[in-house]
Amino acid sequence: MLAAGNSLALNRDIHEEQVVPARYRQEFLTIAWEQVHLRSIFPLQYFYIGASLIPFIEHNDANRALISSNMQRQAVPLSRSEKCIVGTGLERQVALDSGALAIAQRGGKIIYIEIDRILFSGNGDILTIPLLMYERSNKNTYLHQKPQVRRGKSIKKGQILADGAATVGGELALGKNVLVAYMPWEGYNSEDAVLISERLVYEDIYTSFHIRKYEIQTHATSQGPERITNEIPHLEARLLRNLDKNGIVMLGSWVETGDILVGKLTPKRVKESSYPPENRLLGAILGIQVSTSKETCLKLPIGGRGRVIDVRWIQKRGGSSYNPETIRIYISQKREIKVGDKVAGRHGNKGIISKILPRHDMPYLQDGEPIDMVFNPLGVPSRMNVGQIFECSLGLAGGLLDRHYRIAPFDERYEQEASRKLVFH
Repeated sequence: MLAAGNSLALNRDIHEEQVVPARYRQEFLTIAWEQVHLRSIFPLQYFYIGASLIPFIEHNDANRALISSNMQRQAVPLSRSEKCIVGTGLERQVALDSGALAIAQRGGKIIYIEIDRILFSGNGDILTIPLLMYERSNKNTYLHQKPQVRRGKSIKKGQILADGAATVGGELALGKNVLVAYMPWEGYNSEDAVLISERLVYEDIYTSFHIRKYEIQTHATSQGPERITNEIPHLEARLLRNLDKNGIVMLGSWVETGDILVGKLTPKRVKESSYPPENRLLGAILGIQVSTSKETCLKLPIGGRGRVIDVRWIQKRGGSSYNPETIRIYISQKREIKVGDKVAGRHGNKGIISKILPRHDMPYLQDGEPIDMVFNPLGVPSRMNVGQIFECSLGLAGGLLDRHYRIAPFDERYEQEASRKLVFH
């Protein structure tokens, strides 16, 4: 017996008296789920994980579906993520398989919750589940887990204890639900330009946090070893204000562009004729060679302002005389959405922010609610990604009714014009 490809339904709690559609040779019939030997491929299983998260993908051009898959991989985790109103139903499964969630390995009761760990008792034992705290990813974004359970509550095996950086309620959450319009607006959204409201900036709708790593090493030169110090000549005091006695920026300091993160001096050889007279006299009397140094400090580059959240001083030990020291500085940055940023939807509809307008200058609905984002309407028919129109229409209804919809791709197999009837009727 070959069951239909609705594998998601077969994995849930289905009682014995329930039946599933199946095919035996050339006949279609309904049988008890226990009699199933094989399953057909579910339509979602044809696609890559990114494409399977696109609602109404059957109404998009294949090239735009490919672009959307790549855009989802490049999405930046937001400070306050939000579940999508319209999805495909795989958001929860993707979040579980990603490993970003903290899952209870056994049942028990929560006895203690901290920002970096959760303690619960189960079968007489006390288990500790560590949580990620502001870890840096390879993309310089945050890896952070937020507890989703309360103290004293009983939990079951497999229950979600903490969300990840891009999950909400155990579901994948890559963006925000905002009110968009497809209309020309004084040329600001021509071609691939996107016009947004200042509300997205002031209310931190698309604000994200990033962690930048800055590194410096000390080496042994022919003139002597380099050294870390806070005594750097010929530099303004304001640039050295955040250094401790060792010459390394203090934890928790707020640093701006050009500030010294690590003070370092490198010895250099200078001709004796270029020495100041007092140094030459000192060398003649004491018979010593006066060494000079140049500053090779680690400075914060342009656009790197933020808060120092971690300092790591690595000193290698061993028999070799060449043992460089490595100092790594981790700085947390808050970035708000701005002109020039790239925004994208799940249908390959991407664009660059051209202008941020005040709320009273944005187009608005009949009830006076201003639009958050304005796209070019000519970008829809030319790129043949009409699925965004279905998503926007259904998302508008879901936002007003406070409901979420999970639409399986290729719903046209159930009925002709199924997507149109679902959204507009």
